[in-house]
Amino acid sequence: MLQNFFTLLLATLFICIFILLMQFVWMHVQDLVGKGVEMKVLAEFFIYAVASVIPLALPLSILLASLISFGNLGEQFELTAMKAAGISLFRIMRPLTVGVSVIAICAVLFSNYVLPVTQVKLWALIFSLRQKSPELDIPAGEFYDGLSGYNIYVRKKNVRTGMLTDLMIYDYTKGFRDATVMVADSGKVYFTADKQYLLLCLYSGESFENLNEQQQRATRSMQNIPYRRESFAEKKILIDFSTELARFNDDALKDQHVAKDIAKLYSSIDSTKNVMRERGREQSTALVERNYFMREHRSIEEPLPELTREERKAHDIDSLYAALTAEEKYRAMKAALDFARNKKDQVDYNSIVLHDHQTYIRKHEIELHRKFTLAFACVIFFFIGAPLGAIIRKGGLGAPVVISVVLFIIYYIIDNVGYRMAKEALWPCWQGMWLSSFVLLPIGIFLTYKAATDSGLFNPEVWIKIYEKTKEYIWTKFKRQ
Repeated sequence: MLQNFFTLLLATLFICIFILLMQFVWMHVQDLVGKGVEMKVLAEFFIYAVASVIPLALPLSILLASLISFGNLGEQFELTAMKAAGISLFRIMRPLTVGVSVIAICAVLFSNYVLPVTQVKLWALIFSLRQKSPELDIPAGEFYDGLSGYNIYVRKKNVRTGMLTDLMIYDYTKGFRDATVMVADSGKVYFTADKQYLLLCLYSGESFENLNEQQQRATRSMQNIPYRRESFAEKKILIDFSTELARFNDDALKDQHVAKDIAKLYSSIDSTKNVMRERGREQSTALVERNYFMREHRSIEEPLPELTREERKAHDIDSLYAALTAEEKYRAMKAALDFARNKKDQVDYNSIVLHDHQTYIRKHEIELHRKFTLAFACVIFFFIGAPLGAIIRKGGLGAPVVISVVLFIIYYIIDNVGYRMAKEALWPCWQGMWLSSFVLLPIGIFLTYKAATDSGLFNPEVWIKIYEKTKEYIWTKFKRQ
């Protein structure tokens, strides 16, 4: 049983990783295509990408492997023979349950120790690829804007020699108003030895440049726009164009939630919550103590003095305000309004800061729960796939693949709904991240019970009998009424 199951598991895991890897590569295809990336960099990218999709591919592969394994046993009547010999389904599943539990524990360890490192390396490499200049490929018959600040048009291009014919170049490096236009009969492109600059050699051409800076210094009576025209037999232009891959610093990603293990996630969450509590305490203290609630710089713990009836009447706000002149009323209202606006701005600023801390905490809590939910999903999918395969009794890659894909899509949709709810703070993080487990666990328990009691869950005759009995019951009750 173990040999058959783990053989199928390795095969299905490879298939699932390949499918998810293609989906991941398609999302980042614009970062890879047209950049002239070396093979060793591509191999590094694929290695890190494979490690990042393993936590999602593992539950699907366990579901598919358990379906095929128990479907084959049921189709070949081996499962029936074992049950006839007095071996229950739970005893048959026992060694695989232990094996899947070990896999789930290994998945938690993988998510805790390996995945944070690979995530940092992967995203650092992706950021490096995004900043890399695209591979230089000037087409013929259309404008090329792959060089920053330049627009190049080439009428003809000799692929064998690299010679460009009938060039027109717009240089916007000094701004659009100070653009330089160059035309040349021919030209060629070279890279410097250090691969940091592009050398554009032009032959037999002219250049035209507006001198707007000099025009601004000239008198207003000057109507002619100064310009400079140059004819050249050979002209060289040095353009900053690095073809090397500049590595993004990994240290900039160390504080991200995907780069932390369980201990660091707990530590970051606790420290951020302490900062939030301290900032909230400071805000409430500032509002209460700094003469906002008529305390005149008193402490929060210090009680307000008791006033007599005459003193309260003497300090009545309406009476005091009515005794002021029109100018004094205006100044008092303006001062009160400015003071209230100042406090409101302070509260808004603190709320923004607290919101950033809350978002930071939610991201870390989501990542913390994710390390366990994906491992627990492996166990749930086993208890869905194994009894389902025993019930349908269909092996191979036909029906099991269809059922696995449908169940995994349902799981993925529910998991994404929970993730969005947790991310937007509509639900607590533990509810959102464990939503898929809460939904699928009862299904696994139900299927396991039905398979253990030899229930014909997918037998059409059983459902027809249930339908006939229900119809007969309803008809009998209706006749009595």
